[in-house]
Amino acid sequence: MTEIFVWNERLGIPLPQLDRDFEEYSDREQASILLRWEEIRGTIPDRVKQLERVIIQKQNQLNVEDNFRESCRLNSEIADLASTINELHLWFRVNQDMDARAHH
Repeated sequence: MTEIFVWNERLGIPLPQLDRDFEEYSDREQASILLRWEEIRGTIPDRVKQLERVIIQKQNQLNVEDNFRESCRLNSEIADLASTINELHLWFRVNQDMDARAHH
């Protein structure tokens, strides 16, 4: 089942790439997919914390930066990291939706 999950460099986690609707997989395949996703999902909070630490470092750099171009670059990097964290939060919630569907 690992071929269903493909590494996403930006997010730093593997993401599901299903080749058909989830409901079209057998019950056993669905259970395997959900189990693997739960394992991946469990790493998301640590990944978010890691990115938050990078944001704090960049904010500290920004606080002492006098160069306008460098300040803009740091702001852009902080925004990109914040966007990544937001996307990770969305993926973290995906499992809740999948679990609800699997139990109905």
